Amino acid sequence: MKLDNEAQKQEETASFFYRKYVEGMTPRRIGEEVHADSAKLIKLYKEAVSSNSSSYEDDEKTPGHIKLMRLINALGNRLSPGRRLILAASIFGFLVQNLIAAPFSILLLIFSFAGILFLLVVELLEKFDAKREIDLAREIQLGLLPSPEFKTERLSVYSFASTAREVGGDYVDTIHTERGDYYIIADVSGKGLSASLYMIRLQALFHLLIKKDQPDPKNLLIEINDFIKYGRSDKTFVTACVALAPADGGPLLFCRAGHNIPLFYNKEKERCKELRSPGIALGMAPSAKLDQALQQMELKMDEGDILLMYTDGLTEARNPEGEEYGENRLLSLFELYSDAGPGALLEKIRVSLEQYIQDAEIPDDITFSVISRPIKTTYQLTEGQHTEQEY
Repeated sequence: MKLDNEAQKQEETASFFYRKYVEGMTPRRIGEEVHADSAKLIKLYKEAVSSNSSSYEDDEKTPGHIKLMRLINALGNRLSPGRRLILAASIFGFLVQNLIAAPFSILLLIFSFAGILFLLVVELLEKFDAKREIDLAREIQLGLLPSPEFKTERLSVYSFASTAREVGGDYVDTIHTERGDYYIIADVSGKGLSASLYMIRLQALFHLLIKKDQPDPKNLLIEINDFIKYGRSDKTFVTACVALAPADGGPLLFCRAGHNIPLFYNKEKERCKELRSPGIALGMAPSAKLDQALQQMELKMDEGDILLMYTDGLTEARNPEGEEYGENRLLSLFELYSDAGPGALLEKIRVSLEQYIQDAEIPDDITFSVISRPIKTTYQLTEGQHTEQEY
């Protein structure tokens, strides 16, 4: 019969719970969280104290007890009526427990503490529920993203996407039609849940309009702008870039609406350049003015040529010292590894970015794609026969 050491099991269980409890408690992370929470409290305090004041001087003259009452009222307004009552009763209990003789004062203190603890637990449970819903939204959003590799006879696209929060506002897509292959990259202003919902709306609009009319990139962006400007109270704007590789093998058509400037590598000349073109972001102006501002360009892409499109999250990513990754660093990397092929170039950019930011927080969503014309190689089989392979 085997005898188990129950004391050792108990020690291992305690050690396991301890490791789980302190997991992620690094000095850097604790400092960042304390700083972020303090900023939220300071913002709430300023909003509460200055809610009925028209100037800074009026705030200075406001008595301290009035400021405290405004702060408590601001905190209470964030709670449901029932929880607000529990909070008020608990605070009242803490204030008057010294005025009541024992043992009632002790009981009042216990009940007041239990009320605060109850509110804390309930708020934490609601936060966990909200996190589960956000995780579900993240799964849905990730399911809407295209495959990291998209290949047809006319176009080869390698994409990378990473969100700054659980969900993000960057949009990248590839759509195959009879007219040709569309590539879309866009960046919705803002971050988080609101930007992700807008991104999902954008995806539906792009798919609907492309499947319906298969328009030129410029006309597509103008139609999208009509929908964005439909709600006048909506202050959201979107930067975007759309490219179309025609089915007949003609030049690549692309149009840029205030988006980051694409980088192009010409394999024959072994030269890199920026594809600058005029354009303003969607949602910033009426469609008639946008029509005048946008310019559709044609780009002759031969086999082996490479086009890099990205959102500003890539160049604005920061290292622990707060320095941006920068456009110059990206351009240097693009010039150095463009002839290595699209897949290798994307991996080089990803690794370089990871090494640069280290464990620093990502301030914005990061999305970029490497687009190329597939290279066809011919293999001789027998006399008069050959086969082609793309890579």
